[in-house]
Amino acid sequence: MGDRGGAGGSRRRRTGSRPSIQGGSRPAAAEEEVRDVGAGGDAPVRDTDKDGDVDVGSGHWDLRCHRLQDSLFSSDSGFSNYRGILNWCVVMLILSNARLFLENLIKYGILVDPIQVVSLFLKDPYSWPALCLVIVANIFAVAAFQVEKRLAVGALTEQAGLLLHGVNLATILCFPAAVAFLLESITPVGSVLALMVYTILFLKLFSYRDVNLWCRERRAGAKAKAALAGKKANGGAAQRTVSYPDNLTYRDLYYFLFAPTLCYELNFPRSPRIRKRFLLRRGLAGQGGRLFLTQLQVGLIQQWMVPAIQNSMKPFKPSGWGRVGAGGAVPNHLIWLIFFYWLFHSCLNAVAELMQFGDREFYRDWWNSESITYFWQNWNIPVHKWCLRHFYKPMLRRGSSKWAARTGVFLASAFFHEYLVSIPLRMFRLWAFTGMMAQIPLAWIVGRFFRGNYGNAAVWLSLIIGQPVAVLMYVHDYYVLNREAPTAGT
Repeated sequence: MGDRGGAGGSRRRRTGSRPSIQGGSRPAAAEEEVRDVGAGGDAPVRDTDKDGDVDVGSGHWDLRCHRLQDSLFSSDSGFSNYRGILNWCVVMLILSNARLFLENLIKYGILVDPIQVVSLFLKDPYSWPALCLVIVANIFAVAAFQVEKRLAVGALTEQAGLLLHGVNLATILCFPAAVAFLLESITPVGSVLALMVYTILFLKLFSYRDVNLWCRERRAGAKAKAALAGKKANGGAAQRTVSYPDNLTYRDLYYFLFAPTLCYELNFPRSPRIRKRFLLRRGLAGQGGRLFLTQLQVGLIQQWMVPAIQNSMKPFKPSGWGRVGAGGAVPNHLIWLIFFYWLFHSCLNAVAELMQFGDREFYRDWWNSESITYFWQNWNIPVHKWCLRHFYKPMLRRGSSKWAARTGVFLASAFFHEYLVSIPLRMFRLWAFTGMMAQIPLAWIVGRFFRGNYGNAAVWLSLIIGQPVAVLMYVHDYYVLNREAPTAGT
């Protein structure tokens, strides 16, 4: 079809350009050419060669080369393929950071020392206080289990059970904090890891107690219906669901403690099988990737953050905030991003596959957040589900307003942020607490004055210079106090 059209066009061009013998004139030929060109409203489709270049003929037939259209950057054009510009931004980002990295190497040399990382976890190779703390945590889990067993059979009243659970949960937070604060042989990194384990245990056992309490309340309210449902369930061979109090077993408890979730259920969604090929393929590559990401985080800390802190060896003053923040905010933010991918995508998915845990939604698209509230609701789904289920909704049911419930959630989060930073470093500055509580007015400002891409940019800016800088303040002061104090004493 295209060849015939092209040949026909050639014939028309040759006919139009041939001199007239029967009294015809050149204007008549040109008139015929205009009719051929203008019939479709546009210039005829030109033949192209294999490289996409226009095949230029001998005839002058390109009479129209313009049409009604908008510029690509105009919103009315409908154009949306900016992949090249995005690639340009990535290249510029890499080049700018490569320049800083090269300047760092030229000025300080190679500071990365993987062997030195061991000293962050252990002061004495024969003393493992953080590991001992983690092992002792089993006592509190067993205590909560025994309380629930006795509540299920009526050996304890609900008031006594509440008191015992309260003492157990309070001890979970206080005992490791006292050990980390008073024991000299434990390192700050070891303290952080131990306190994180105890914090997770606190949240899990809080949920474990709540769900079992709800089951007892439901059972007390409808004993007849529960008995009938139990007979039907026992008669069906295909039923595999667990009902209260059959869930009160050590197997069920420790499955929950190791599962990648903070919210307890009697019947978790389970995947049908463990995909061995998936684990073999992802396990080898994933383990190598996890080791690489771990080493990358350590390298960024040793090569980039430590020199930035050493260059500002003064207690924090307003004049020094910008210098330390500019020197440490970007690498600290990169470490946070690497840590997010390493933990929420790599580690939690591997654990979920091994335990056949079906709910793999550990995060949502927080990077598209256009508000601070959306970010906090989507970047850490396990914590968000726990706060919503065991803190926010219970406050609403007790008559609190949404603003008060939301403020309470931020207060609890601020407490745990301060708990995980101040105690291991043995210094209380309340910067993490203040930075977390500052999210409330910041969320109002961003939601009120920024929309769309501007809101997303404001969220990213708060992530880069917000909470990470507050953590960096603690690290800076810890470095000053522990490195300058011996020097000043001598």
